[in-house]
Amino acid sequence: MSALKSDRAPLDRGLSDLATSVPSGPDRRSGGKGGKGGRPGLLRGRAASAGGQLHGGKLTYGVLILVTVIALFPLFWTAVAASRNNTRLAESPPPFWFGGNLFKNLEIAWTDANMGLALFNTTLVAGSIAAGTVLFGTIAGFAFAKLRFRFSNILLLLTVGTMMVPPQLSVVPLFMAIAELEWTNQLQAVILPTFVSAFGVFFMRQYLLQALPTELIEAARVDGASSMRVLWHVVFPAARPAMAVLGMLTFVMAWNDFFWPIIALTQQNPTVQVALTGLGRGYIPDQSVIMAGALLGTLPLLLILTVFGKQIVGGIMQGAVKG
Repeated sequence: MSALKSDRAPLDRGLSDLATSVPSGPDRRSGGKGGKGGRPGLLRGRAASAGGQLHGGKLTYGVLILVTVIALFPLFWTAVAASRNNTRLAESPPPFWFGGNLFKNLEIAWTDANMGLALFNTTLVAGSIAAGTVLFGTIAGFAFAKLRFRFSNILLLLTVGTMMVPPQLSVVPLFMAIAELEWTNQLQAVILPTFVSAFGVFFMRQYLLQALPTELIEAARVDGASSMRVLWHVVFPAARPAMAVLGMLTFVMAWNDFFWPIIALTQQNPTVQVALTGLGRGYIPDQSVIMAGALLGTLPLLLILTVFGKQIVGGIMQGAVKG
């Protein structure tokens, strides 16, 4: 018996020490101040984090500020260079603050590059391409995601496979086609070849595959809805967040496109990127005027992103939360 008691003595002392170290009552639930070395309440910390907002530390804000400065520096330098003259830009070190020639250089770029017509053409081209990509990409993506038809997988693979073909390989036959149609130096020569993109079809197919329940489509069919009614009242509302993202990405890419417009268009009917090439001609190109033209071509795009960016982010968050 004495041996058994001696063996249990360390176990009893350990249990008693553990019982005294764990706070009891309110201190254990909320981490009160009653015990020495008490930790903050876990439940209270979880409630605070669930009911409030998370705040980043100094390192987080420092990294965000650094990334913002790096992202905005090219735009800042473009504005600084546009406000100087060519002689000052050639000096070393270059200027890092604004000069007094900004409005003069903007006026020269606007006149020499026919920037008014270029901005109008670019807005029309980018808007048409974005609208066509969103509309037909959503319809085709819905068909590949929710409809069952013969050879659907093969057609999807062929559609995605076109993304692997370099666009430079199609330049010669495409230019021969628009020349045969007499579309040279016309905007439809730039709009129609990219009116529908394989990326848009694949992007919308992947989104609708998860975001659009099949039961919702079946319920609409049971209620007597036609295919167009299902598309308009079921598919489009469910795909709205992805449509907004795809439309903005397509608009930006079409706005900045240079390779095909410089082949299909001329300075008489240019887009912004084609018009800017007219500013760099001459024995000594005026870099300040070129920068002024680049600033004119960038500001409308920044304005559009500023106005519609909040709605796009809101649409993304709305689509990310299940109701």
